[in-house]
Amino acid sequence: MIILGINSAYHESSAALIRDGALIAAVEEERFTRVKHGKRARVDNAHLLPIESIEYCLAEAGIKFHDIDYIGFSFNPEKRLKNNVGADPYYEPGSWGSTEGERLFYSLLRSIPEKLEALYETSLGDRFHWIDHHVCHACSAYYVSPFSDAAVLSVDGIGEYETAWLGKATGNKLSHITSQVYPDSLGFLWERISTHLGFDEYGVWKVMGMHSFGDPKHYYEYLRTIVKVDEDGFVHIDNHATQFRKQMAPALDKILGPSRKPSDPIEQRHMDIAAALQQITNETILAYAHYLKRATGSDNICMAGGVALNCVANGKLQQSKIFKNIFIQPSAHDAGTAIGAAYYIWHVVLDKKERHVMEHAFWGPQFNDTHVMKVLEFNKLSYEYVEDIADRAAQLIADGNIVAWFQGRMEFGPRALGNRSILADPRKKFLVDIINAKVKHREYFRPFAPSVLQERYHEWFEGDSRSIPAQHMLYAVGVNDEK
Repeated sequence: MIILGINSAYHESSAALIRDGALIAAVEEERFTRVKHGKRARVDNAHLLPIESIEYCLAEAGIKFHDIDYIGFSFNPEKRLKNNVGADPYYEPGSWGSTEGERLFYSLLRSIPEKLEALYETSLGDRFHWIDHHVCHACSAYYVSPFSDAAVLSVDGIGEYETAWLGKATGNKLSHITSQVYPDSLGFLWERISTHLGFDEYGVWKVMGMHSFGDPKHYYEYLRTIVKVDEDGFVHIDNHATQFRKQMAPALDKILGPSRKPSDPIEQRHMDIAAALQQITNETILAYAHYLKRATGSDNICMAGGVALNCVANGKLQQSKIFKNIFIQPSAHDAGTAIGAAYYIWHVVLDKKERHVMEHAFWGPQFNDTHVMKVLEFNKLSYEYVEDIADRAAQLIADGNIVAWFQGRMEFGPRALGNRSILADPRKKFLVDIINAKVKHREYFRPFAPSVLQERYHEWFEGDSRSIPAQHMLYAVGVNDEK
């Protein structure tokens, strides 16, 4: 039984393939096209499919497209159209929320099965399934977790209309408890604050990195005037102030001060705003967790959605001990819904009981020595073949060099986990500035992941180092005082 999962409605376009319930391949389109996020989320490009990702999955499995038994697409066009036209007084003409924009988005989505049929010269028949976006997030978290029961939480910007999905899972059964809907969106709040601080909507991780330089107390109460939390811990956002579907939010400027232009210097107040946003996010995730603990009684929680990549909030959740065990989908952003779509069909549509744990994130392409040498020679680069490459790399790092480390299959998800990583000695402070400025071409405050030998972890850091989320760079952990 071969099932293909596809995500491409908004962004982080991706594909994943499972055979008899076992994950075979998963990859993001950006890894082939070099277009960040695969594409931007727009109403006019929903039909752009991750063809390179699909082709890679087929090649990795050694099959042709007509061999696929089912295809799951991680979006429900009907639900999107029904709930968004006329639902928001604030929108740009022809874009999200407008009648013409939503109808264009709908029509392009609906053309996808026909486009696949034309591309691969085959009839899909009843093999193609539209699946709710947040359900795919939830499936991507629970069905590849090591748990036989769990609370399930998905939080992102928006699916079709839902912004957070809360559920319970037992065995191969996944049930919905409650949801939050637009405009009450923690994910969109991060995007709006990101643009206010001079980054674009994809700059949320810059904001998360910047928060540690700020003091939340200066802007916490200001943000709380537009972000309310009810007695169950659910977030409610003043859409008049945020106007998520407008390019500008003048009311937000009155609350937080003038927005920063990308060319403006970063001031302390910008860092303080980021810190306040992070504190509110920490509190909201913990509130969701308390609600789910009461609703499910489970010792386990599974998480996905773009907000589940916030390693600071995740670290607070781990430290809270609300749940004994946590699993977070390593590709918690929209790319991971391709995995969720495939497993929805396997467990829900086909009612299969067999579970497979996603213990690592290395599901992308790999290249042998012959491939590597061909690229080096084509680009006329000098090279040396080294037998004991780990020793050589360690010596180079100790000598103050920067090493690009490349091995095995590529990571699925946004975190570099050792197969495609940039390595340097953190004892040499100047290397931090060089990597940010000259290698990654990013802001000076952007953080790095410290690495130590597994057996010496507790000399440096607090908490559990062996859980799957910890190994996927999904927790910000405490550092021991003496370090």
